[in-house]
Amino acid sequence: MHTYGLSGSTIAMQGRKTCQIKYTFPDIPVLLPLFLFKWTYNDMRAVLQRVSKAHVNVNDQCTGSIDHGLLILLGVHSDDTEKDLQWLVDKILNLRIFEDNEGRMNLSLLDVQGKLLVVSQFTLYGDCRKGRRPSWSSAAPPEKAKTMYEQFIEKCRQRHVTTETGVFQADMQVSLVNSGPVTMLLDSHKLF
Repeated sequence: MHTYGLSGSTIAMQGRKTCQIKYTFPDIPVLLPLFLFKWTYNDMRAVLQRVSKAHVNVNDQCTGSIDHGLLILLGVHSDDTEKDLQWLVDKILNLRIFEDNEGRMNLSLLDVQGKLLVVSQFTLYGDCRKGRRPSWSSAAPPEKAKTMYEQFIEKCRQRHVTTETGVFQADMQVSLVNSGPVTMLLDSHKLF
């Protein structure tokens, strides 16, 4: 159990989906029931990099290559759902981070007919808060992560977006030219 202090309250975290919030009024502790709060930390994460070109190699073989578009580093949480997946696909494809004729970020990937290069990245769930070695306990197990990774790719292709990929669980070398540079962090539970 982890305990966090807030002004006049204590938050006790037990696992990913439960918490107890204890407010202390002058000498009268009050324990509020859990059902009053929705406190979750499960989320699907992505790092987006706007690129003029990018490619990924596995064993000196190019497995995916794009020009104008987005490189997506995709992380899957152990509790992610179809809802998280759909939110992330919609957000990425419609996020207005490409420049219009006036030089303002006003166009989406769909507007500019850009391409995607999607690379699985479980290390987005590395927890470095304690010690010197990251914990990966929040990352989805490989079977689930692979399924959701493949579903993400399929949903993008269903929207008629050219989507190239890396190789799931492979040692990959990713090269890119970041245009701008523009880099965005997305989280299906909007933590950032």
